[in-house]
Amino acid sequence: MSRRRPHRDDLVICGAGLAAGVVSWRLGLYNDPTAGARWGALVLVPLAVMAGAELLRRIAPLLGLGLGVLALVADVATGSLLVTVVMFSDLVYAAACYGPRRAARALVPVSAACSVAVTVGVLVLMRRPEALVIGAVLALVTLAPASSGLLVRSHREAADAERLRAEQTALLAEMDRTQAVAAERARVARELHDVVAGHLSAIAIHATAALSREEAETRQRALGVIRENSTQGLAEMRRLIGILREAGGPATGAVGDRGADGAGERVAPTLDGLAALVARAGRGGAAAGLRFVLDDDAARSGPLPAPVELAAYRVVQEALANAVRHAAPGTVRVGLRVADGALLVSVRSPLGESRSPRVASAGAGLIGMAERAELLGGTFSAGPERAVDGSGPAWWVRVSLPVGGPSPGAARTTESEAPGGAGAGEADG
Repeated sequence: MSRRRPHRDDLVICGAGLAAGVVSWRLGLYNDPTAGARWGALVLVPLAVMAGAELLRRIAPLLGLGLGVLALVADVATGSLLVTVVMFSDLVYAAACYGPRRAARALVPVSAACSVAVTVGVLVLMRRPEALVIGAVLALVTLAPASSGLLVRSHREAADAERLRAEQTALLAEMDRTQAVAAERARVARELHDVVAGHLSAIAIHATAALSREEAETRQRALGVIRENSTQGLAEMRRLIGILREAGGPATGAVGDRGADGAGERVAPTLDGLAALVARAGRGGAAAGLRFVLDDDAARSGPLPAPVELAAYRVVQEALANAVRHAAPGTVRVGLRVADGALLVSVRSPLGESRSPRVASAGAGLIGMAERAELLGGTFSAGPERAVDGSGPAWWVRVSLPVGGPSPGAARTTESEAPGGAGAGEADG
């Protein structure tokens, strides 16, 4: 036991037992009056030993029980006091309740065996039915407290186990809550970056262009794109606020990503909206000498899981926005196809000196794309590569998203030429 000093309650039991025993001796209340009259005050010696053993009932219960057995034998020989017997019974209870587990479990069968052995022995020696009374008293003094102590110990251990289980459950629940909050914060951060931050980036690019050029027509086009992106960004911000408030659905008046026809609106964009997305990127990249081509073979697989379509849409959205901001004049090619149970998304943009006004980037776009792929068990890679066909260096973004087995369907191919307007992508890396 880790406790080195007697418990406060044990001190009270020791003092109360010793005082009650002395009073019983003074009043001549012996269990065996004949032996008590013969031995007199010597009966106080086992009383004192038994009281001292009570101090060990928690810090060394087996040692206290051993001293109690010796004191009980001496007490019976000197006339016996009821208080001494009661304190011995408490030592048996304490040994079963606070002692080592194996010893505590052995106390009940040992007490039963001792009670039976003493009863049989006394019955053989005395050949009188009073021996049965002695056995019953011995069982009451040893077997009953041992059983009670073991029962209390079992209930206490069960309560401790339940308390520990409850604490572990609470800890796991708190860890799950923390992880859920962190995951939700990361999701909202990705949405803010992919949607709202993209509109703000577009506004900054075209505002810079409007300020740097004096042609009225060019400035008018840039201001039109600024207005379009500010309106869309405000609508997306309202939608996200509605989600955060747990309104039970999309916020009223929220504008989602437009479909392929440019008119339908969705809260969760799908691959059907890629054509409109590429078209907007074409308008935004016109001034930088960019043209955009979409090769969409993913339609042959049929409908894809909604999370996969959303992730693919956001990846293309981010890659096109980066191309508008950083790519050199040339062709930006977007490819989608399903192979080996995965949706393969690739975006190739030429490397070199860009004509677009530079806007500071924090690199969060690449992180967001990697996180989206990882959440679906896919892979992500991005970096410069030199083409083997001599077309010059290019920046490649490749994402693989598991979707299961492909199914036959129709393919889509869309090409967007830069018509000379000014529109920006939806995110920035």
